[in-house]
Amino acid sequence: MIPPQEASVRRREIEDKLKQEEETLSFIRDSLEKSDQLTKNMVSILSSFESRLMKLENSIIPVHKQTENLQRLQENVEKTLSCLDHVISYYHVASDTEKIIREGPTGRLEEYLGCMAKIQKAVEYFQDNNPDSPELNRVKFLFERGKESLESEFRSLMTRHSKVVSPVLILDLISGEDEMEAQDDITLEHLSESVLHDVIRISRWLVEYGRNQDFMNVYYQIRSSQLDRSIKGLKEHFRKSTSSSGVPYSPAIPNKRKDTPTKKPVKRPGRDDMLDMEIDAYIHCVSAFVKLAQSEYQLLTDIIPEHHQKKTFDSLIQDALDGLMMEGENIVSVARKAIIRHDYSAVLTVFPILRHLKQTKPEFDQVLQGTAASTKNKLPGLITSMETTGAKALEDFADNIKNDPDKEYNMPKDGTVHELTSNAILFLQQLLDFQETAGAMLASQETSSSATSYNSEFSKRLLSTYICKVLGNLQLNLLSKSKVYEDPALRAIFLHNNYNYILKSLENWLKVTDYISEKNLPVFQPGVKLRDKERQMIKERFKGFNDGLEELCKIQKAWAIPDTEQRDKIRQAQKTIVKENYGAFLHSIEIKLPGDSLSKIQPSTPFYFF
Repeated sequence: MIPPQEASVRRREIEDKLKQEEETLSFIRDSLEKSDQLTKNMVSILSSFESRLMKLENSIIPVHKQTENLQRLQENVEKTLSCLDHVISYYHVASDTEKIIREGPTGRLEEYLGCMAKIQKAVEYFQDNNPDSPELNRVKFLFERGKESLESEFRSLMTRHSKVVSPVLILDLISGEDEMEAQDDITLEHLSESVLHDVIRISRWLVEYGRNQDFMNVYYQIRSSQLDRSIKGLKEHFRKSTSSSGVPYSPAIPNKRKDTPTKKPVKRPGRDDMLDMEIDAYIHCVSAFVKLAQSEYQLLTDIIPEHHQKKTFDSLIQDALDGLMMEGENIVSVARKAIIRHDYSAVLTVFPILRHLKQTKPEFDQVLQGTAASTKNKLPGLITSMETTGAKALEDFADNIKNDPDKEYNMPKDGTVHELTSNAILFLQQLLDFQETAGAMLASQETSSSATSYNSEFSKRLLSTYICKVLGNLQLNLLSKSKVYEDPALRAIFLHNNYNYILKSLENWLKVTDYISEKNLPVFQPGVKLRDKERQMIKERFKGFNDGLEELCKIQKAWAIPDTEQRDKIRQAQKTIVKENYGAFLHSIEIKLPGDSLSKIQPSTPFYFF
């Protein structure tokens, strides 16, 4: 049982705690009431705010939409104004550009082309949007006038600045083919850089915007005239310079001696100097055509559109090419008439020209690549004509030697060399200068299967056979002519003189010694180390001698001299001549060269001939 005092204490504690709990409960109740009141107030405020937001939204959205519409309207207005300005500018194009178009493009091409671009855009606008506008006719008129002015400017630039190439420059340009020193510094500037730039700009505009190809005809006509005049000027240069000094001079290269001719004409025995000039002039004109045509094509590729280049070039070269071909055919015609008259010396003009044409043909073919077939076939046609005429001349010459009549009044009374003998030997001597050409002439007329693909060796054999045939015909004719003499002794003297003349002439055919004659050596200081150019020149002398000796041996092996004694004498005489000349050549070089130079330069020589 709990004591009363302790129970009293316990009750007071419980009562205090209860009171405390009641106070806490009362505080919570008051707090809940306040919280509830605050919640109601917040809800009221939020409801009011929501209401105001809705009112604001209902007010702002129409304003925003209206603002967007206003901005869109403003942009449309600005675009409309810009379009109006652009359209109005087309109406001002004619007045803004008329003065410049009227004055022309000279001196201000880029500005002029800028005006033409504006006019073209105006034409396109009016055609698309207002084709009945009077402004369309005005800008179209300006455009056509501007195009005509550009065409006129193109013609003017080409006419004023296309100059004939001087003969001395052409000679220096083609002299690189015959000289060791390269002529890389010799270039043809047909148009200056600024003029070329303007011509190219105009041509491109005419093709792209002018829809005009007439300027291409203007181009080829002007350039064709200059090409033709340049070649004719070279020929006239030959005629004038040869008549005054004997050789055409070329002083265009500064470091070349002014008294040194660019090209020395080859003097042929029994030939007229004027005829030599004509031959050399024609040969030079052929080379000049190739070089000038190459240069013309390079210029053309910058100015003429690619798909029109071949056709334009074909037209450009026609006059000059036809002139060369016509002159060649005239030479053939003269040769044919000479054959009829039995004047075979005139036929020899064909040989150097034909040789040069065949040597130049690869370059010709390259230059004419892409031209019409009729253009490409002109040179082969001329070559064939010359080969046929030359072969006919050779055949007629051999027959003429055989059938020359035994006219008593034409026989030398003292039994000296007959004119037929000297003419025959002279003709053969000149023929040997063109062995390859003459052999090819003979081979071109062969119809056998072995000749269908004839080569150099076959041609040489034909020429050897031909020479033997001529000499055989000459021998038979001389025997026949000797019977005109009643005195047997005079008859023998006649044959002796003629045969001896033939023998001596055969001994002089050793042209191979020209390579090793001292006159063909370069000038250099004794004991001074050779330059590469001089060393190469001496090597070429040795090579020319060796090649010539080889060729001479092959040719003469096919020749026939029935008399053993005469054959041995001729053979020994040839050996002596070659030995003496070769020895003198070596001795001359050894004196002038440093000690070890000769062994580095001298190639092996076919001494089996000796």
